[in-house]
Amino acid sequence: MAQSLPDCPIALVVEDDAAVRDLATAVLEETDLDVIACESAEAAISVLERAGGHVALLFADVKLGGGMDGIDLATAVGRRWPEVRVVLTSGGDAKGAGRIPSRAVYMQKPWRALDVLVQAEHATLAARAA
Repeated sequence: MAQSLPDCPIALVVEDDAAVRDLATAVLEETDLDVIACESAEAAISVLERAGGHVALLFADVKLGGGMDGIDLATAVGRRWPEVRVVLTSGGDAKGAGRIPSRAVYMQKPWRALDVLVQAEHATLAARAA
């Protein structure tokens, strides 16, 4: 049975570390966004292909397992779903920060829940205005 898409905007969390993914999901569940969590960029693309018009926020780690990293994912999302607010996070030294798309927001790990909530609010307001 196919899962039906929610009527409200979606936050898509993409993180290969289960503990961090669960934390980000818990924080975002306190917002008006429905939350879908994935552990890879490829899984996120699959969700976006089904629900792209409903996704308001992509919250992704820069370093992901699989063929795509978070920067590749952010670039693909910017091309195919430009209305999605993109937030990239990393616990590294931000070497890849020069590759981060200009429209993406970068958050150094450990991020603060308040900062995530602010980005979710921006995404929610933009989705409702569209």
